[in-house]
Amino acid sequence: MNTLLNQKCRPLEGGSPMSADAIETGLRQLSGWALKEGAIEKTYTFDNYHRTLAFVNALAWIAHAEDHHPDLLVKYGSCQVRFNTHSVGGISINDFICAAKADALLG
Repeated sequence: MNTLLNQKCRPLEGGSPMSADAIETGLRQLSGWALKEGAIEKTYTFDNYHRTLAFVNALAWIAHAEDHHPDLLVKYGSCQVRFNTHSVGGISINDFICAAKADALLG
């Protein structure tokens, strides 16, 4: 995962999505992430809404800095995070970079 944390997202317009094998390799580098409906997804749980929103705000800062934005489902004690790369029509390395950085917020 350290390798992913040290990378920066880059524009991928016109590129291709990752292969199924590459996605599985990427998922093995992360804990708790799964491939679901064309995105990688993880649900984080928290003690209360304040902690949930603190995570969401920190993740928003990362998404802005990386210019790679997740879909979020925010609830009182949880936040579901989904990454995919619209410009390639699937999963890309940018999704794994941002997933690793999301995990690092709590690690």
